[in-house]
Amino acid sequence: MDEDEPTQTGAARYHRELARRNRAALLGAARRLFLDLGYDGTSLAKVAAEAGVSRATLFKQFPTKAELFSAMVTTSWATDDEQAPPVPGDPLTALSTLGTRYADLLTRPGMADLFRIVIAELPRFPELGRTHFDLGKMPFFDSVRDHLLAEQRAGTLQFRDADLVTTQFLGMIANYVLWPRMLLLDWDPDAASVARAVEEAALTVHARHAVPGSRGPGEPDTR
Repeated sequence: MDEDEPTQTGAARYHRELARRNRAALLGAARRLFLDLGYDGTSLAKVAAEAGVSRATLFKQFPTKAELFSAMVTTSWATDDEQAPPVPGDPLTALSTLGTRYADLLTRPGMADLFRIVIAELPRFPELGRTHFDLGKMPFFDSVRDHLLAEQRAGTLQFRDADLVTTQFLGMIANYVLWPRMLLLDWDPDAASVARAVEEAALTVHARHAVPGSRGPGEPDTR
């Protein structure tokens, strides 16, 4: 038994790595085909062929097209695991950090196309909208709302409705970096313009909801 254990361990590691590579290939192929052909025009057979894997391999990981689309949406919105949440106490800096991350998400290649396909297919496949909302936007929305609540507990921000403040903050950013791109194919603001939009959104929320007399690290006491 002991002599066979390294071989068994090596085989298990190989199969895990193979499954990971196949999953990545399938998600990449699904993203390309969904964006090019639409939800209805994309079949699991086409995805398997595009990814260079067998249909059996695809069905093992994604038994239905809906599950594949859900995984593709989740991957499209995934953030870097190393992005730690801001520490409460300096809300203006935290809002700028979170706003920058949101702008980076919305300006990823293909993100506007993903929104377009969901909107286009929504009348026939309403579940796509729910998937895009629940697996895409909501996790990031929740992270911003949770930080706003942490700032409130820290005594730096005050508000009645965390959901509303989060919606307003993210909406100011999306209204500049994403929604014009949905209708204007040449809409492509430079990095400085996007950074300014994020800064103005952070300043607006901070000016409206900062607790009088509170200040972040290094800010002068203006009382």
